[in-house]
Amino acid sequence: MNIRCATPEDLMNMQHCNLLCLPENYQMKYYFYHGLSWPQLSYVAEDEKGKIVGYVLAKMEEEPDEAVHGHITSLAVKRSHRRLGLAQKLMEQASRAMVECFNAQYVSLHVRKSNRAALHLYNKTLGFSISEIEPKYYADGEDAYAMKRDLTGLKLEEKTAVDKDVAALTVRDQDRPSEKKEDGHDHSPSSHKCCPGPTHGHSQPHPRHVKDEAPSRCPRTTLEGKKDTGHEGS
Repeated sequence: MNIRCATPEDLMNMQHCNLLCLPENYQMKYYFYHGLSWPQLSYVAEDEKGKIVGYVLAKMEEEPDEAVHGHITSLAVKRSHRRLGLAQKLMEQASRAMVECFNAQYVSLHVRKSNRAALHLYNKTLGFSISEIEPKYYADGEDAYAMKRDLTGLKLEEKTAVDKDVAALTVRDQDRPSEKKEDGHDHSPSSHKCCPGPTHGHSQPHPRHVKDEAPSRCPRTTLEGKKDTGHEGS
């Protein structure tokens, strides 16, 4: 299974997945609105054959009087691929992208009061809390829970990871051993000093050779998700 950022070419397959999984459906222009406005935030899960089996559609809210935050518009995983942790991984990737790209303070979503599987995922696994109940939010008249997740913890994790990478590179660059060749001279960069020449009123530098050093490489990091339970959608 592979989790990756969605592309415009994925939007029709995302809509098809939505039609199979959820009663809340959207016109294709709404998918394009998300994909073109916030291309960093929506993700898809694909199987070994490259077929999309799940997705998360996300955006940033634009209310100027509120803290910067994102919103999960839709989340779905096909029934044949549930209980594999895909929904949690999709949600984590979208949330991290909100923090990294837009410095989001929190993320919000809506979920049906009757959707117990989704409520368990959001509340118990991902750390969302109910902020309010919105009466008759859905077209069939069912109420919705409005939920929020504080992303401060993710911001601290990102900062800690960056600080560790910088510290590791700094130590690696500074911890270079002095090297001596067979002539007994120290050829490390720190020993490259000019020596006084013959006493003719002029000084000449003693030739030194500095060994070229390999450039440092920045380590790569990967993200791993955990398993969740059941089907989700908001």
